[in-house]
Amino acid sequence: MAAKHNLDVISDGTTIIAVEYAGGVVIAADSRTSCRSYVSNRLADKLTRLTDHIYCCRSGAAAQTQTMADLITHLLNVQQMSMGKPPLVYDAASRFRELIYTHRSSTVASIIVAGWDELHGGQVYSIPISGFLCREPCALGGSGSSYLHGFVSAEHRTGMSKDECMRFVLKAVRLAIKHDCHSGGVVRIGVINKDGMQAHVIAADELQHFSFANELLWKLEFGADES
Repeated sequence: MAAKHNLDVISDGTTIIAVEYAGGVVIAADSRTSCRSYVSNRLADKLTRLTDHIYCCRSGAAAQTQTMADLITHLLNVQQMSMGKPPLVYDAASRFRELIYTHRSSTVASIIVAGWDELHGGQVYSIPISGFLCREPCALGGSGSSYLHGFVSAEHRTGMSKDECMRFVLKAVRLAIKHDCHSGGVVRIGVINKDGMQAHVIAADELQHFSFANELLWKLEFGADES
C-alpha cells in the first residue's frame, strides 16, 4: 500500500515589503500564519534578525524559512568572527540565494533581505522561490503582493524620507490585509539604519471600530497624522 504524504504545511501566506531610503531601509509585514483556512498564529513575527543591521522578511513555508534564517544567522556570525568586521547585506542575500536555488525543488521560500552596512548604506534584495537575486529600491513578496503592484507603481518614488517610507509600507500592508485572505493580524514595521533596528507594531484596520485606535497608535509612535 502506497504511503500517503500530508502536503499541508504551516505557511506564511503573507505580505512583506521593504523600501530603501537615504539613511537606511524600512521593512514591514503582516502577522498571520496559516495552514489552508486555519490561522495557526495571529501575531507571528516575519521580520527576522540576521545581524544587528540585517534582517529578512519571510514568506513561504514557515518552518523552512525559519530554518534558513537560523542557518544564515549562524553563518554570518562565523563570518564576522573570522573576518573581524560585520558582514555586508549582500553577503546575507547571497547565502539565501544559494540555499533557495539549491533546494528550489523541495522548498517553498521567498525572502527579502534588507539592511544597512558601511560600504553601501541601506539595501533591499529580493530572492523569490526560483533563487534569483535582485537589488530593488522597493521589494514585495507573499500572497498579498498581488494586490499591491498598482499601488506601489502609483505611490512609490525615489528620494522618499524615512517617515514617508513608514507611511507607505503601512498603507501597503493594510491594503493587502483588506484584500488577501491569507494576510492579517497586526502590521509590523522595522526601520534599519546605522543605529540598528527600531521595531513598531501597528494595529491593522480590519474592523471599523479600530480606526480611532489606529490613529492614536500612529500619533503615539510617530508623532504625526497618519494621512
